[in-house]
Amino acid sequence: MASSNSSCRERTDVSGGSPSTSAVMFSVGVLGNVIALILLEIQRRKHPRSLFHVLVTSLVLTDLLGTFSVSPLVLTSYLTNASLLGMNENRLVCGHFAFAMTFLSMVTLGILLLMAVERWLSIGHPFCYEKTVRKGCGYGAVALVYLCGALFCAAPFLGFGKFVQYCPGTWCFIDMDPSESQHRAFNLIYASCLLSMIVCTVLCNASVIYHLSLMHRRLKAQRSSVRRLRGHRSISEEEEHLLLLGFMTIAFVICSLPLVIQIYRNTLNHQERHTNSVIPLLSLSANPIIDPWVFIILRSPVPRLIWEKICKSTKSNEKKQRVQSFHPVLLRTD
Repeated sequence: MASSNSSCRERTDVSGGSPSTSAVMFSVGVLGNVIALILLEIQRRKHPRSLFHVLVTSLVLTDLLGTFSVSPLVLTSYLTNASLLGMNENRLVCGHFAFAMTFLSMVTLGILLLMAVERWLSIGHPFCYEKTVRKGCGYGAVALVYLCGALFCAAPFLGFGKFVQYCPGTWCFIDMDPSESQHRAFNLIYASCLLSMIVCTVLCNASVIYHLSLMHRRLKAQRSSVRRLRGHRSISEEEEHLLLLGFMTIAFVICSLPLVIQIYRNTLNHQERHTNSVIPLLSLSANPIIDPWVFIILRSPVPRLIWEKICKSTKSNEKKQRVQSFHPVLLRTD
């Protein structure tokens, strides 16, 4: 079966579509990231900046960078009826678009993995965390993620991997159905990096959930340890961080997994021609829009009020049960 994208690879005009979807995505993405940054700044002024706060801010800034890197080019392409290749003769616009898509997808997941590792160290290994981990580690780790992502995603400019244009001429990304062996190797490494980071993030979150459950059991068994635990960091705050990280991870998995699956399917079965669908690219570009709104919703007062009411009702029920269990004893002593 011939690839449906072959007619758009060298096209210099837009072959259809509407700019309204891209305009809405761009507006929602910018608005969400700006609101998220404002909330982070308000939180920074109220509380000392933590390592987790540094990583969340880096993630929001990365999403904002991704929105401004690709969406204006799509809108310009529609308005001028010129594809990304048709905007200039040396393919720089298409190369920039494809590099931004691959680079920011890796960096976003890399920062999510850093957040998961930070939670895993903070909850599972608190002594090591307090002794060795500082805010400066976060800045250095984010810089390293950016550097590694930039070096790897620049490889197609040197012939290892290939950037191509996708229909309707407003998208450029790596060739997901290459014929050359070096391009297939680049695709496998790229997809394997995404999949490995997803698996490691999920495992770290699972470990955090396990350690939080152990902390709850210790609290129930020994009520006197509450003050010591609160002196370090409250369990409710850890649960808020885990909830935010968990939903952001779920959003990225939903947005990126279709792309990973298609790259694996096309690369491993390269003898059969596949249809290059733009749907995985659309889902991948939706992640910078979803992330800030997940943060806004989960950091708003409404979820906290609901959580506080649940905790209060749980505590009141436990208190009633304790009173009822002691009531027969009080009757016998009278």
